[in-house]
Amino acid sequence: MVGHNGLKIRMMVAGSILFGFYAAVAGLVFWTFGTGVGVLAAVLLGSLGFVGFQYKFGKWMALRSVDAEDMPEGREGRYNYGEIHRSTEQLCQEMGIDKPRLMVADMGVPNAFAVGRKGAGVVVISREIIDLLDHDELEGVIAHELAHVKNRDVVIMVLGQSIASMIGIVAQWAVILGGERNIGTYIIAMIVGTIAQMIVMIFVMAISRYREFVADEDAAAYTHNPDAMARALEKISSVGQGKEMRGEDTVNALCIFGGSGGALKKVFSTHPPTEKRIERLRGMNPY
Repeated sequence: MVGHNGLKIRMMVAGSILFGFYAAVAGLVFWTFGTGVGVLAAVLLGSLGFVGFQYKFGKWMALRSVDAEDMPEGREGRYNYGEIHRSTEQLCQEMGIDKPRLMVADMGVPNAFAVGRKGAGVVVISREIIDLLDHDELEGVIAHELAHVKNRDVVIMVLGQSIASMIGIVAQWAVILGGERNIGTYIIAMIVGTIAQMIVMIFVMAISRYREFVADEDAAAYTHNPDAMARALEKISSVGQGKEMRGEDTVNALCIFGGSGGALKKVFSTHPPTEKRIERLRGMNPY
């Protein structure tokens, strides 16, 4: 069984820090509107509703943005989907998780992503990645996505993005309510809200990059083939680099490959550099 104390500790720390951000937002609301029971109830219910809505809506939007369809159980055209289902079932048995819903989509680039939580996960695989990869390489990609579901790290990403959005909104209203109602105040409020949201997202993106390393390691362990995972990343990066992906703004953070860029883009990147991921995989011994 693969265990990742590093990921668990980081997720606990991340949860604590995100709760601290949330507490700061709640404190600002109380300072602005008072500390009555009604305000407390509104903050709790509103925040829970906001996170729940964003989780459900985000999952729906991710699937809709790439027009994902349920993956057939057998062969369809040149695709042997039955083989993918069998590989997924075997991996799920070894990982000790329920088989997620498998879906397929035309994304424009070879990619895959997972949404949902353990017991209610969905893995989407692009037809482009099925065309590109050999069986053992595709199995590594599937194992990577299953690891995200098993490790529950998607929940932290959703929580982080929700709190970042809340902080941005509250920061804007704090500026608006604290100043004169004119165009200048509204412009300043938008700038302050954006900066506040960006500060939280820098932290969230750092966690996102680490969870990709962990999922790579899990994929190598459960498939007993780190080289196949490394080869998959090389092929995906080579073919997908510079191409536009369908639904990119919605699902980029969830995908196995997230592109690359300059120093500033790396700070806000959801994925670590592909070269580093490949280097780490090539440094592992076959399990």
